[in-house]
Amino acid sequence: MKVSIKDSQILKTVNPDVLQAHLLATGWHETGRIYNDTGAIWRLKKDAAPEYEILLPLQYSLGDYAERISDILNTLEVVENRDQVEILSEFLTNYPNFTFLGIVVQIATPPIDQLSGEITLLCSIFEKLQEVKTELANNDYILAIKAYQERLPIRCTGDLVKVNNHFLLKNPQNFQIDNL
Repeated sequence: MKVSIKDSQILKTVNPDVLQAHLLATGWHETGRIYNDTGAIWRLKKDAAPEYEILLPLQYSLGDYAERISDILNTLEVVENRDQVEILSEFLTNYPNFTFLGIVVQIATPPIDQLSGEITLLCSIFEKLQEVKTELANNDYILAIKAYQERLPIRCTGDLVKVNNHFLLKNPQNFQIDNL
């Protein structure tokens, strides 16, 4: 099944520097800049296939930023023979107000004098199971322990950040045991 990503909120979170690094690593070449350096033209020639071209927006403030990222995903889907969800998951580095359902798979030993600590969650992020680490305190930490012990699903919202292929949940909010 072919899935096209059209959610502009998600597409607007893609950092052009991350895209640029991917293009460089996969054989693309920047061939020019347009509109006072607000966009870059990238090209790829593969064997007997036609030449591919991408217009990479370099500023989030552009009105059609999300549409250009969508176009890039369409092109990369063809060139790399991978689905857009898989490609997009590599590009996301920061997704604010992300809400997910998951399970607590690990709880770090808390300091003796504090009721807080790091937990690891397993949840689906863009159709792929991922581990997410976060810091919880007080009642949220107690709920995480209960969810871990009883293997109950949790629901949480926060700022999802990707650092070196690992996900962190910053500013966790509304941590709760989910009633399926």
